[in-house]
Amino acid sequence: MVVQLLGQHFVHTALLAGAVVSVVAGAIGTFVVTRGASFAVHAISELGFTGAAAALVAGIDPVIGMIGGSLVVGGALGALTLRGRERDSAIGAVLAAGLGLGVLFLSLYQGYATEATNLLFGSIVGVSDGQLRDIAIVAAVVVGGLAALYRPLLFSSVDPEAAEARGVPLRFLSVALFLLLALTTAEAIQVVGVLLVLTLVITPAAAAQYLSARPALALLLSIGIALFSTEAGIVLSLAHPWPTSFFISAISFVIYLFARLWAAAGER
Repeated sequence: MVVQLLGQHFVHTALLAGAVVSVVAGAIGTFVVTRGASFAVHAISELGFTGAAAALVAGIDPVIGMIGGSLVVGGALGALTLRGRERDSAIGAVLAAGLGLGVLFLSLYQGYATEATNLLFGSIVGVSDGQLRDIAIVAAVVVGGLAALYRPLLFSSVDPEAAEARGVPLRFLSVALFLLLALTTAEAIQVVGVLLVLTLVITPAAAAQYLSARPALALLLSIGIALFSTEAGIVLSLAHPWPTSFFISAISFVIYLFARLWAAAGER
């Protein structure tokens, strides 16, 4: 049955969408983990759902609202979380306010919020050709932005004090990174949903940093782990009637545990 399903067009679309999202999430996750901004991914994904709820009230596509909400929150967090000591409190304050707005929008909406609530869990096997095209466009924008900002972004992530002393524009890079993260998060939500977006953005990057201290190699390992977890998760979901997001999160977490054990063994 699995072999027959692998020949279906919707499975090909799911595998392609998963591959595109994995490459982008694995790449940007490296910078997010290095900066210690994992909490921001959760905030952006949750408030992307608030944007989707606002879009329902306005009568437009929830995906458009999700992307718009993610970008607004990403820009705000990029401007407010320049220093590490203020990062968690700023993210927490923005998250609390945004979730309150989300509850308000859902209470104002008179119809069924099925389209918005579907974003909580994702539906990779339900990605259409049009959505795949949109995901590829967003991925190209994010990858292009990361490539253009790679050196100063890496410098400011690893050693922000030295980067500031050398004249690196920290606030600009912070806002740029969070905007790219917002696009990546909005893209990944369509695959694994709001509740598990950390799976693709954070877990592979965290595992990769245990496997290598070299930034470029860690970035490639992060992409590889995200890609393997996603593609394997999709294939396993064809054979078992369990959610695809469960398999993706389980595989990436097992790899993360292996990476920690590998690093601990190396230290001993």
